[in-house]
Amino acid sequence: MKKKSLLISLLCLMMGFSLSLFAQNPVEQHGKLRVENGQILNQHGNAPQLRGLSFSWSLWQGKKYYNKDVVDWLCDDFKLTLIRASMGVEPKGGYLDEKEEQKQLMFCVIDQAIKNGVYIIIDWHDHNAEKHLEASKEFFAEMARKYAGKPNVIYEIFNEPAYQSWELVKAYSIELIRVIRKYDPENLIVVGSPHWDQDVDIAAVDPITGFSNLCYSFHFYASDKHHQEKLRARADKAIEQGLALFVTEWGVGEADGNGKFDREQNKIWMNWMEAHKLSWANWNITDKKETTALLKPGASVNGAWSQNQLSKSGKYVREQLRKLNK
Repeated sequence: MKKKSLLISLLCLMMGFSLSLFAQNPVEQHGKLRVENGQILNQHGNAPQLRGLSFSWSLWQGKKYYNKDVVDWLCDDFKLTLIRASMGVEPKGGYLDEKEEQKQLMFCVIDQAIKNGVYIIIDWHDHNAEKHLEASKEFFAEMARKYAGKPNVIYEIFNEPAYQSWELVKAYSIELIRVIRKYDPENLIVVGSPHWDQDVDIAAVDPITGFSNLCYSFHFYASDKHHQEKLRARADKAIEQGLALFVTEWGVGEADGNGKFDREQNKIWMNWMEAHKLSWANWNITDKKETTALLKPGASVNGAWSQNQLSKSGKYVREQLRKLNK
């Protein structure tokens, strides 16, 4: 492979072609991800710092955007390297109620992300996952059997534990990790942390052991007054203790998805993620009338969005992605 790449490079130089003509997609560039010494690394031993977007819950308004055209547009126009597919588990209409429909929505986005050569997070979007242990195990067993060996795939097994203790989240996570590792021994697994994925410092004191390639989700909302210096300090502490973090969800507004959009606070958070080389997915792809929604109400369900169809959040995040994912 190295000889082939070298030959292509020499031919390009001799013929005056730009090497950019042979640009790799994100997965070709970074390959299978692994965790070593508290950091997510790529096939070259470097921190890849993936950046992208999270679909909204796969029910309600966000459901209509779970299609191939939207995935293609996000890859081509937003220049993202990461997509998060957030499968709603409950209430009505979620996985517990409409299992086959929800799986088909997920397969559509996952398969198209793989086709585009970007990374894809399979997110069990549930605040009460420990109450749905058997359903979660069944789902991830199927996902791991289907996608084992695909370097694109990342498993997020518990979105935002709300009031559960770390002991309970840890016990649940070990059950799920065992199921996934039965079929997929290597791909990255993201573990949740208490208090909406904010108490990573608590998880760092007593991390899960005995398994490889585990990282921990960390969430924040950049304009929220409760998500500033003290929250960053928790993450800094966890990183210092050797916990590998993945920002699988963050928003430009406040924790309820609405509120103000403080550009200065967003800049502080963006600089912080860049300094730590943390991968991230911004919340969220929907046309709901909220601060963190990417789209304005009524935006096309098939992508190809004009600037007039993007919200303030959508314009800002698109600009960041196109700038940083060069």
